[in-house]
Amino acid sequence: MILQESGEMYLETILVLSKQQTHVRSVDVSEYMGYSKPSVSRAVGLLRDGGYLNMDRNGYLTLTDAGMEIAEKIYERHQYLTAFFQSIGVSPETAAADACKIEHIISDETFRAIKSIGLNR
Repeated sequence: MILQESGEMYLETILVLSKQQTHVRSVDVSEYMGYSKPSVSRAVGLLRDGGYLNMDRNGYLTLTDAGMEIAEKIYERHQYLTAFFQSIGVSPETAAADACKIEHIISDETFRAIKSIGLNR
């Protein structure tokens, strides 16, 4: 199963929330992303069926190894691109918004090249 941008965003959100709190449930994802509970429930079901996350009997979400790999990749890109854009004079708000758009489509090759330039050129 190849994930689309929305699937990557859900995985990244679960990772971010898991860094902030002990347990993550669908309602937390819904509130964080501003999506309806039925939309999140459907996405969680698809990600669970795809082997990217697990849900225990209490409704707590955890990323599988495959889900964690994707979430960490997207999160790293978001963090780095945001900092990079800010380092070249982009406002924090615009840098974060642009990073969120780009993180899903940028190739591994291009991201490695941007990282090789470094933030303190």
